[in-house]
Amino acid sequence: MSKAAELANLIGNINAGGGGVNRNVIINGAMNVAQRGTSSTGLGATDGYYTCDRWHLDFANTAGRLTMTQDSSAPSGFANSLKLACTTADTSIASGEQFKIEHKIEGQNLQAFAKGTSDAKPFAVSFYVKGNASATYVCELFDVDNSRQCSKTFNVTTDWTRIELTFPADTTGAFDDDNDQSLVLVFFLHAGSDRTSGTLNSSGFASSTNANRAVGISSFFDSTDRTFFLTGVQLEIGQNPTEFEHEPVAQTEIKCYRYTQRLPHRDNTSGSGYASITSMGRHDSTTMNSSGTTLPVVMRADSTMTTSGNFRIHHKGIATDCDSLAIDDNIGTSGQINIAATTSGSLVQGQAGQLQQSNDPDAHVIFSAEL
Repeated sequence: MSKAAELANLIGNINAGGGGVNRNVIINGAMNVAQRGTSSTGLGATDGYYTCDRWHLDFANTAGRLTMTQDSSAPSGFANSLKLACTTADTSIASGEQFKIEHKIEGQNLQAFAKGTSDAKPFAVSFYVKGNASATYVCELFDVDNSRQCSKTFNVTTDWTRIELTFPADTTGAFDDDNDQSLVLVFFLHAGSDRTSGTLNSSGFASSTNANRAVGISSFFDSTDRTFFLTGVQLEIGQNPTEFEHEPVAQTEIKCYRYTQRLPHRDNTSGSGYASITSMGRHDSTTMNSSGTTLPVVMRADSTMTTSGNFRIHHKGIATDCDSLAIDDNIGTSGQINIAATTSGSLVQGQAGQLQQSNDPDAHVIFSAEL
């Protein structure tokens, strides 16, 4: 896009109520942050967040399986992409099957679109895609609060292509002003007749009918050669998609921490394997230590915790291995979380101790408050 065209698009969006800085409501659209890891295999049976932060995979009834990675293949101006590679095909598509990539957005981050009012603003969506062969997929905006949606097809080739789509303003159904999901940006990559047998609802937002949501798509699971790459995703107010709004990676990380935080925040595989997970805590008994950590960012809601690797309690020069970890006091919405570490014994009640990696530089905990 020429600079003159880009300026014209930006001016058009400003006239429509958008434009300026912080115009992209997508978090981690350049796929730069992957706190959970850079690769996950055998996916297809269970929904979840696996690699690139804020990008959720949703599966239903498919035998297809894939590997998801944060990949270094990217168009000019980008360093990373989200890559999907089919590892098990599913060419006998049952009616209820589906597979889609989702980005879920809080209602309170969408109020500027003025949806559901006479001043409603249009939605401009842009992203870069490529694959191993030509394919057709669907990009959808799904209004969770009012069960309304609009879908548009896009084509994938073997070269990086920038897709630009405009979804019209919707004067019906306001977004809730809260911390729950109100809008989902969806990429349909595989679906059965329950979602493909109708007429694609592409002209504007309407009450959701499943049969009209993914009409005309190819199947990502049609071959084990199939790949799909995605990056540079942007959703903004306006009639014209503008150039992707790059931001410092530290700013992207802070946005991601509202939904997911990994401790230690950085990969410690080149370190000693004894990085601290929390601040100093107290032994509540001979087998239990409770230690707190102050989070750098307040989380969206009370979190859940998953653990990976081996941990220890370090106290008075002695290291005692942990048998299990659990959230002791979940107040992540105020920026503080306490972790209860259980050991087989040897702690002295009332004394202090610190939760650390136990000579396991990849050991970590993940707090999640995802939508």
